Amino acid sequence: MSPIVSVLTPPARPLRRAPARFLAACALSSTLLLGGCASVGVGFGIPVGPFSIGVGASNSGVSAGVSTGVGPVGVGVGVNQRGQVSAGAGVGTSTPVGNSGARVGVGVGTSTVIHDPDTR
Repeated sequence: MSPIVSVLTPPARPLRRAPARFLAACALSSTLLLGGCASVGVGFGIPVGPFSIGVGASNSGVSAGVSTGVGPVGVGVGVNQRGQVSAGAGVGTSTPVGNSGARVGVGVGTSTVIHDPDTR
């Protein structure tokens, strides 16, 4: 499983401040969950219609991709700096960041390499 931590785009509904205890619980649970994962990363996405175009960095390198989702479920495809193309799916949640219009979230997903240029 590969956790995905991302800053998302503005929400469709009005913002409200998240309680400090909720944010602390999210940070603690994220730390505990991330400790057992093979790949940990951060990234951001920009919405383009029903899709999000994103860039991310993890302990295994830099990647770019496109994703879409409904509710807490998302799917996407991306390419890393070695040219490997991966497809993935995951679930997650997010919360507003103050009054900035941005959101921060955490999710868990899985992916698989669907094309590797080094494999002939």
